[in-house]
Amino acid sequence: MKKFYLTLAAVAALTFASQAQTEQGKFVIGGGVGFNTESTKDTDLKSTGFNIMPSAGYFVSDNIAVGIGLGYQWNKNEYDAEANVTERTNSAFAVAPFGRWYSANGPVRFFGQLSVPMSWGNQKVNDEKTADISNYGVELAPGIAYFPTSKIGLEFKVRGLYFNSNITEPEGSSAKTTVNSFGLDANSLAPTVGVQFYF
Repeated sequence: MKKFYLTLAAVAALTFASQAQTEQGKFVIGGGVGFNTESTKDTDLKSTGFNIMPSAGYFVSDNIAVGIGLGYQWNKNEYDAEANVTERTNSAFAVAPFGRWYSANGPVRFFGQLSVPMSWGNQKVNDEKTADISNYGVELAPGIAYFPTSKIGLEFKVRGLYFNSNITEPEGSSAKTTVNSFGLDANSLAPTVGVQFYF
């Protein structure tokens, strides 16, 4: 019987801890960092990318947070057409306001996040600017959070439903191009994994 009461007390403590983190007036801090590189065997083709997006949110009411992410994105593609090396580099600053809703109390909770990712930057070829680039989008992403402690949440999230508009404005008299994309990406085999800090 003593073990039963200890187990019950532990479950109650975990439930209270997870509730405490999503109460009105609390903060959540997190973000993401990414790096990738790719090369083609027996060629000089190579690409490298890096991005960072710290974020912070505030619970305006129980289980509902609003916040913003601020970051930087960079990628470079390298070619070598018989020693006439060409490098194309894209860099941009990014902003992503978001709203997030959590399900009822418990150590494991579902959530949905609506975000509006935007970025502004430029494209360079061999270190010479060739175009201005901007992106505007909206994403509705589902996920699940596990709270092992009162201050930490481990998250698994998929991209979900999204729309993105990519605008390229070349230098000079060339016409700008706009590429719009819309889709549903719910690949559970490739989720975004993250850690959020609550206080």
